[in-house]
Amino acid sequence: MFNICEYIISAVGKEQYPNQTGLNEYVFLGRSNVGKSSFINALTNQKKLAYTSSKPGKTRFLNFYLIDHRFFIVDAPGYGYAAQSHETRESFKNYVKEYLFNNQNLQVAFLLVDTKVGPTEDDVLMCEFLRSLHLKIVVIATKSDKVGNNLLFARQKAIKEKLNIGENDLIMTSSVKKIGFEKVREMLK
Repeated sequence: MFNICEYIISAVGKEQYPNQTGLNEYVFLGRSNVGKSSFINALTNQKKLAYTSSKPGKTRFLNFYLIDHRFFIVDAPGYGYAAQSHETRESFKNYVKEYLFNNQNLQVAFLLVDTKVGPTEDDVLMCEFLRSLHLKIVVIATKSDKVGNNLLFARQKAIKEKLNIGENDLIMTSSVKKIGFEKVREMLK
């Protein structure tokens, strides 16, 4: 478990990134309403580290969180939210791209996918984009408690096939039941 979890800054460009010391970074990406903020709160065992809202699309910047003075978790804006203007979506896309390109500190790109919904076309495009950057990708299937046990295996198989990922690149999680978080924590150093 983590002891010190601090919000540091919401950034839109490299000049604002707080990590000048070369600590490892782990970015969390996913469509709006996939539960990124809830996931980060459950992962860190903090109720209000990342802002959560009942309305999708509230994360508008790259939010940097320093964990135990050892590494950064970065919460990226969600994609695919139609209620945002085209200009806003393009702005998000541009500074997320800037963050991902040639980032020597970035260790893993965690792509969050809703277990019940499965990977959307936006998720497939994001996965392909991350792969084109030669980043280590781990897919986190959120809200796995919302799918009955009978369907869970079929959902896992469908996610792996649609995103073309291996067995070890998918972690099933539930923020409600606290499932899968230990596997993610083991990857954060």
